[in-house]
Amino acid sequence: MNSNNLASGKSDRDENFPVASFLVKAEHRTLVKAFYNFARASDDIADHPTAAPELKLALLAAMRSGLAGEGAPEAMALREAMAERGIDPVHAHDLLEAFTRDVTVNRYETWDDLIGYCRVSAMPVGRYVLDVHGEARETWHGNDALCAALQVINHLQDCGKDFRQLGRVYIPLETGLDVNELGADKASPQLRRIITDLARRTRGLLAESAGFSRRIRDRRLSAEVAVIQRLAESLCDRLERRDPLSEKVHHSKAEALWLATGAALPALLRRAA
Repeated sequence: MNSNNLASGKSDRDENFPVASFLVKAEHRTLVKAFYNFARASDDIADHPTAAPELKLALLAAMRSGLAGEGAPEAMALREAMAERGIDPVHAHDLLEAFTRDVTVNRYETWDDLIGYCRVSAMPVGRYVLDVHGEARETWHGNDALCAALQVINHLQDCGKDFRQLGRVYIPLETGLDVNELGADKASPQLRRIITDLARRTRGLLAESAGFSRRIRDRRLSAEVAVIQRLAESLCDRLERRDPLSEKVHHSKAEALWLATGAALPALLRRAA
């Protein structure tokens, strides 16, 4: 069996945040899409609801082999794309470590444990995009804060689905969480408090990344990062007000477009000036 048998059918258009949107220069989009296709295929393997763990680990090993030259086609395509620009494959290897943890780890004890997971599951994605654009590594601090925030937001939005479908719990157990409450149709007052507190804690990460877009030299990438920052802030607002078990937290396409326009235009005009 290969990774195609476990494909979810999701594409970059189904993601909560932009993936190589029109704001990214055409010369960079192919490389960003290559990384996305690699990540999407690996994620589909790790998140398949019925595949055996042994099969998942074997397919993820094929992904890692592809980065070395012979293995999964998505990984070999990424390897070729990275070689053209001389991009360090460490980001792809870090991401595979995260997907391996998804197969082997289903609970996180502390906030620090969760952020440790974000270091391999989220931060490498942004670092890769920065490398593609030739940005300085001094931008990594802002990137890491923003990417960790995005990951935590996704976990909070999907906390019920992750538990019911995959048995996974990303909410730190130190919060006093009763994991069985994640299977309910509506969050209890205690669970709502936990989610609200974590959303507020995530705002601390977004405060760290608030100036990140301004430190990016590429004007169009700077605008895309400003869009992502704004969408993340809005989702934190919603998580403080809405129950992800019984209410919609995700933006509609119209809402996302409105927020994106409001963030991108000022960023573009500021750089033009």
